Amino acid sequence: MTPTNEDLAQGKAYTAPGITVYYDARRCLHVANCVRGLPDVFDPKARPWIQPANAGADAVAAVVRTCPTGALHYVLEGQEAEMPDETTTITPSPDGPLMIKGNLVIDTPAGERKDVRAALCRCGHSGNKPYCDGTHAKVGWTSGEADES
Repeated sequence: MTPTNEDLAQGKAYTAPGITVYYDARRCLHVANCVRGLPDVFDPKARPWIQPANAGADAVAAVVRTCPTGALHYVLEGQEAEMPDETTTITPSPDGPLMIKGNLVIDTPAGERKDVRAALCRCGHSGNKPYCDGTHAKVGWTSGEADES
């Protein structure tokens, strides 16, 4: 079963006409696709840093879908939830998490969670397991040469 809007509406809500963007700071790895994609909407120096009214709802949704960690999600007013990719893909990041996209069911300490994008810890040191929180860089964990091809 695919995730619903309620499944994806996790974190702090930023609302504008036609769209609500949700940001879960604990899952953000600062990849910055959002900042590069729509700097007028996603501006880390502004408060609030997410201002979805600064662009059209469809444009904001398109940029949110580029967030590889699932820290950002959206709900478009009157529409179904973001659809997962038809094929589930798992991509190891060199010296970092497993980036996963698809129709996901993730077991977390808080219970089962349905999602469409996630960055999962593979160093074992995250304080937000199963999600990556960037601790791999602090502890000097590396994935080894075999993963960097």
